[in-house]
Amino acid sequence: MSFDWNDIPLLIALARDGSMSAAGRALGIDPSTMSRRLAAAETALQTRLFIRDNAGYHPTEAGLVFLSYAERVSGDVKSMLLDTCSEAEGISGAVRITSIDFLFSHWLVDHMPALLEQYPRLQLQLLVGNQALSFTRREADFALRLARPQDDAALVMRKVGDIGFAVYGAERFANIAREQWAEQPWLAYGEELAEMAEMRWLREIAPHAHYPIRVSSVSTLVHACQTGVGLALLPCILGERNGLRRLSAEVEVLREVWLLSHRDAGKIGRYQAVSNWLKQVFEQEAAPLRGEPRQPAPPI
Repeated sequence: MSFDWNDIPLLIALARDGSMSAAGRALGIDPSTMSRRLAAAETALQTRLFIRDNAGYHPTEAGLVFLSYAERVSGDVKSMLLDTCSEAEGISGAVRITSIDFLFSHWLVDHMPALLEQYPRLQLQLLVGNQALSFTRREADFALRLARPQDDAALVMRKVGDIGFAVYGAERFANIAREQWAEQPWLAYGEELAEMAEMRWLREIAPHAHYPIRVSSVSTLVHACQTGVGLALLPCILGERNGLRRLSAEVEVLREVWLLSHRDAGKIGRYQAVSNWLKQVFEQEAAPLRGEPRQPAPPI
């Protein structure tokens, strides 16, 4: 008996859901058919792919190996179908970009109208979050991350810039000298983000600081800083545009920005267009992203 490639989605669903009934519902297949196809796949491969206990179905060691390839094959098939249809229509179709919230809402969206004016049939799907999405399973096409990522079989990565962080405060903090920073109230992230570079810097500069407010997002940190409750270490692109006073003469923390993309991004028109646009925007905005003052335009 030869292996039936149509069984790949069934086995992926069974590993994801852990039960025949749940996987069957997701695929529109009855549990008896699921069970029969699992048996046929294990017979064709001459190995046990799943074991069952009271908690449901779990992949064996051989099953885990199979699934690692199966997800890649499934992602490639989806890519083949989507990209073939989209390429036939030129630069059009959906492109999924994931990033932390402030890069989208406070910066990148300002540059999107130019891209969409050039390619009006593009559809940008913006996925806010910092969780590791799978490029193998095509959960995202591009990602912007503030740290070098772990390898993914379908991943291509490139450093595209740096983001500078400086100390900002409301007007009442305008005359606070650096030597007085440690005595001031500070706005900070929660304990779950304690190992961020910004939090490590804060512990060094103000080891006994009082934190009147702790937050989980950069946007909330900016708004809290505007109220005058305390100082905050913010990305310079946010602090400058929100009317806060910059207390740092130099950039305090510099974090790398990495562009992650699916390995097929260089082959498909709409991915090439978005990739080139992202690289261009980061090159044009390199100085303000790093926290350097904008250079005045040359006289005409």
